[in-house]
Amino acid sequence: MNQKYLDLIEFLKTLEPDVEKFYTKGQSAAGTRLRKGLSELKKLAQDFRNDIHC
Repeated sequence: MNQKYLDLIEFLKTLEPDVEKFYTKGQSAAGTRLRKGLSELKKLAQDFRNDIHC
């Protein structure tokens, strides 16, 4: 498989603890970390998308 795809999936898995903490325990700090992580995920996805587009 493509390494960028694997990196994207692996990064998404790292966000899981903060998703759990935010949605089940209501920890606002986890929400902040999650938003930051999702911004990084967007960058990784855009980079992967550019490879496909070109």
